Formats: sequence, C-alpha cells, structure tokens
Amino acid sequence: MPHASCLMPGRTGGRMNIDALAKTLLDGGVVLLPTDTIYGLHAVATNDVAVDRIAAIKGRDDTKPFIVLASSIDQFPKLGIAVDPDLLGRLASIWPAPLTAILPLARPIAASRGVSTLAVRIPDLEWLRELTARTGPLVSTSANRSGSPAATQPSDLAPDLLETIDAVVDAGPLSGEPSAILDLTGDQPRFLREGHHSFTQFVWKTLRKSL
Repeated sequence: MPHASCLMPGRTGGRMNIDALAKTLLDGGVVLLPTDTIYGLHAVATNDVAVDRIAAIKGRDDTKPFIVLASSIDQFPKLGIAVDPDLLGRLASIWPAPLTAILPLARPIAASRGVSTLAVRIPDLEWLRELTARTGPLVSTSANRSGSPAATQPSDLAPDLLETIDAVVDAGPLSGEPSAILDLTGDQPRFLREGHHSFTQFVWKTLRKSL
C-alpha cells in the first residue's frame, strides 16, 4: 500500500479525514496518529496481517503483546474480553483517561500475540474514539524502532520508517507521557507503571469499590 499524504483531523474539518483514515485502516493499513499521550503506530487489532506489519516496522519481538485502543467498553466483547461486569463498570467510570488496563481474554487475538490477556485503553481524544468506533479497536504502539526513543512529532521518524506507513496524522509536537498500566489479571490489581499520584489514587479509590 503506498504511503499517503498527511491528514490532520481537527485542523482541516475532521469529517472527511476520519473517513479516509477509517478506510485506510479497514483496508489493512498502518497509520501514524497522535494520541492523548504520545504518537503511535495504529492498525486494526484483529487484523493479523496489519498487526504483523507493525511488528515488522518496529523490529519488535513477535511474542510481545500490543496495547489496544477502543471507543468504549461496548467493543470489549468483540475482543474476547471477559471480566466481572462490576469491575468493567468501574473502569468505564474512569475512562476515557490515560489508563491502560490489562484484562483476561477468552482466547488470544492478533494484538495479544498469542497471550490470553490484553492491554486496553479508551483514549481521551473524541476524534480518536470516533475513529475506533468506525474501525473497531486499534493496536496503538509507540512510533519508533524497538529500543529507540518514541517520536514526539512525525519528523522524528526516519525517512525509511515513514515510507512503510500508509498515512500520517500530523498534530505537531506532543509532550504527553505514556499511560499508566494496571494489571487486573491476577488475584490483586497491580500497577506496572503508575501515572501522576493524584490519578493513581483516584484509580485505586474507584476500583476498591468493586474489589
């Protein structure tokens, strides 16, 4: 698939760009998008070929799972996520937010890379949730070669890496931080990466009501 020109939702009217992005992704494309945290490479999470493309672009270990973005918890059943409804309701009251939750899967999917758990997040950007509502959940992984610094703007990426991407959404430099990561697959919840102290405490307080 040829490299596409830059698209800029929110700066050029949004609607037609969302349409074009959704088509590119549904056709198996890989797209560079700004998120509410950092820039990331994205593809449809259940498309094995597209997910394999992202792994190859990054030079990533084939067994390492990807984070997945969803528009809402209503998309979780399509991913095979099966958790206690009360816990899911508590998470829904936190999202959209910079929180990635690792949840159990009924069976592995393309994005989980053979693992029966999945890291999922509902992003805080309305247009990104609209996009995932159209495409289904998307793999979202830092825009870089594995082991290299994550891109804070498209110009940070090497030209040969950009040539492997089908569309680029340029929102200028981003200074966001990666999301907090909370593992909910064990007997007790466990933060693998904490966010800001106040946000971490809010998450604990909200989840304790269902644990």
